[in-house]
Amino acid sequence: MVLPRNSNRTRMDPEKTKVMEKEETLRKVQRYGSINGSSTSDSCPTCQGTGRIPRGQQDQLLAVIPCNDVRLQPRRTKLYVCISMAVCLLLCCLILFFFFPRSVTLTPVSVLSVMVYFRPDSVDMEVTNLINMTNENFVPVQIVEFTMQGLLAQTVVGHTKLSNLTAIQSRSRQPYIVQIDLPIKDQGLNTYCKSSSFKIHTLFLQLQMTMNISYLSHTEQISQEVFEYIDCGNNSTTPHPVR
Repeated sequence: MVLPRNSNRTRMDPEKTKVMEKEETLRKVQRYGSINGSSTSDSCPTCQGTGRIPRGQQDQLLAVIPCNDVRLQPRRTKLYVCISMAVCLLLCCLILFFFFPRSVTLTPVSVLSVMVYFRPDSVDMEVTNLINMTNENFVPVQIVEFTMQGLLAQTVVGHTKLSNLTAIQSRSRQPYIVQIDLPIKDQGLNTYCKSSSFKIHTLFLQLQMTMNISYLSHTEQISQEVFEYIDCGNNSTTPHPVR
């Protein structure tokens, strides 16, 4: 009886084969915590040196990355920081330029008319003035209140208050017509205005104007004082500019 040529070799157990392959893989894989394989430490407890992690534990494990890894050294960092600083500086400058408070001016322009009414014991006048209000801001300005009082010889003879004026739009000039009543009860001024011996009855009227405005969440008060001449003898005062 003839035996087969390879009958003297025993078939190798599959489990032994798997163990040998695993040991061979462990010899080729670097030790846990080692970069160049020279460290004498234990095998990676997570993947057992196989390079694979158990399924379902991806969100529970941490990766060890060397300090010289290129992923820890982003490119053009200084450029991005400089660009961010430049953009922030530009935005700050724009905000300061457009929202920095600017002046709001009150300018008397001219005397439009003077109406004179003779009473037995007084002379009543209605003086109408044209006033310009200029807004240099980039936001509208709301007029809260406007007051005007007239003085003759340092004596207050009339007063008016307006609170329903429209807002002044940004970077614009708005004209307003303001009328003030001036009853003159002084005996000497009454005699002077009613006298027929004088051809011209000129009075120098002092107007004190105050305007309260609101813009950019704060209030401000503007004052202006002007002198103008009027005729108290009759309705002969013609429109003329205020100097």
